[in-house]
Amino acid sequence: MDWLQLIVLSLVQGLTEFLPISSSAHLILVPVLTPWEDQGLAFDVALHLGSLTAVCVYFRHEILRMWHSWVRSIRLRQLDEDGRLAWAVILGTLPVGLAGITLNSWIATELRGPIVMAFTLIGFGLLLGYADWRQRGQKNEYQMRWKDVAVIAGAQALALIPGTSRSGITITAALLMGMSREGAARFSFLLSIPVIALAGLLEVGGLLRTPEPVDWSAIFWGALLSGISAYLCIHYFLAFIKRIGMQPFVIYRLLLGFLLLWFFW
Repeated sequence: MDWLQLIVLSLVQGLTEFLPISSSAHLILVPVLTPWEDQGLAFDVALHLGSLTAVCVYFRHEILRMWHSWVRSIRLRQLDEDGRLAWAVILGTLPVGLAGITLNSWIATELRGPIVMAFTLIGFGLLLGYADWRQRGQKNEYQMRWKDVAVIAGAQALALIPGTSRSGITITAALLMGMSREGAARFSFLLSIPVIALAGLLEVGGLLRTPEPVDWSAIFWGALLSGISAYLCIHYFLAFIKRIGMQPFVIYRLLLGFLLLWFFW
């Protein structure tokens, strides 16, 4: 793997993992637009590790408070706002986890095509635009009702369909449930932690079953660049989301969807 490929793939993973624009749609375009061979499963694991590290570092204070409150909620039956948020993340992960276990093989074989990605990019992009256009909510992640969590959790399961974008569909659902842009984005990022961890574990399982030579230098730099770009992406997305809204990402999704149709239809 040359340095240009390493940098491009790391930046694509780090940025698109958390922006509502679909990482899978971008990764499918890379071999179309470049002569690069597949980067290998070990490098994929490294990129996910970088993204996971970034979101955990960014929300380290919140995660620590949530952990202590979650343990207290079990031991003492005392549930404060951090404990509620911890349970919301756990419960919000169950539908996508169950859907992944039961449907992953079918989705990988039947829905992995670029045409499906194009239509999901466009369709869910328009839905994101509508949710952002009509949003009047002010709730943050600590003010969610359990009904809100259930709707967002169900929406996250749809992210298994390539091109949907996990962050995009969860932010869309949160906006429709009356959350603010910042609250929707922050809860979406917290929800990403167990999802990325589970996806990484599945890839590690596949890596152990099919041993391949490991380029440890590429692993290190890929994880580092992916982590740095993901951290900066989270920081600036949350900093500017109130002002810029979701419409620039909607436009980008539409353009990318039509680009996929242009290439593959």
